[in-house]
Amino acid sequence: MSVADGGTSPSTGAAATPTAQVVVAGAAGRMGNRIVACLAETPGLRLVAALEAPGHPSLGADAGELAGVRKAGVAVGADAAAAITPDRVLIEFSVPEASLDHLRLVAKSGARAVIGTTGFSAAQRAEIGELARRAAILLSPNMSVATNVAFKLLATMAKALGDEYDVEITETHHRFKKDAPSGTALRMAEVVAAALGRDLDQVTVYGRQGLPGERPKREIGILSLRSGDVVGEHTVSFGTLGERLELVHKAHNRDTYARGALRAARFIAGRPPGLYSMADVLGLA
Repeated sequence: MSVADGGTSPSTGAAATPTAQVVVAGAAGRMGNRIVACLAETPGLRLVAALEAPGHPSLGADAGELAGVRKAGVAVGADAAAAITPDRVLIEFSVPEASLDHLRLVAKSGARAVIGTTGFSAAQRAEIGELARRAAILLSPNMSVATNVAFKLLATMAKALGDEYDVEITETHHRFKKDAPSGTALRMAEVVAAALGRDLDQVTVYGRQGLPGERPKREIGILSLRSGDVVGEHTVSFGTLGERLELVHKAHNRDTYARGALRAARFIAGRPPGLYSMADVLGLA
């Protein structure tokens, strides 16, 4: 048994950390490419399978070469059931329906999962909660380490500033993003609403037009912009008469999400069934 397989170090005789086997779904997509590329230089993780939808033009291609790095020796395939096997860790940023199908396989097989997919409905999120009774699933609308620190800071800011400060959230993403608002913006709104004791469904306004009248004190505004190739920008503004405080996060490239997802994969590799978040990974829960 080699050190990479969790054997004994020949120099020290100490037990080495086992290498987690990773399955990347959506491997030919923008995020999938970056996960595969970053995984190639991440210790403690090894790519063992890469998935794409049946009929995808990238099927059969080497996942590493497809990502623009060295050959990985892993061909992109479409058989999720064959790839998602016990103790492997699925990493996926795709669409809700595909992610949910894969999570059912995770729960059935005894695998684990890190899911960065956004846009799940309430019913789909409820099913994920049920699947997490049988498998370790980490679900996060944003895998960026800095963004998850921002979630923690937002709760502190909202509690300290209180109802005298108007809350407005603006998010900007690339033109190809399918859901709006972004999962990150919604999570930010959830954090703020919870800290202020508000029912988010009752106070959220998604953009304004016409003559909406004077702004209600408890309202939380969310505005979504789609432009070019913007990776992701979020601003939460707390404003009152005389001053405004803003928390801003800007992602310069997708590697910040990929590295966060790989950090999450290392965390969840040995975890028991349950629904986890990036706050658990970072010790912020």
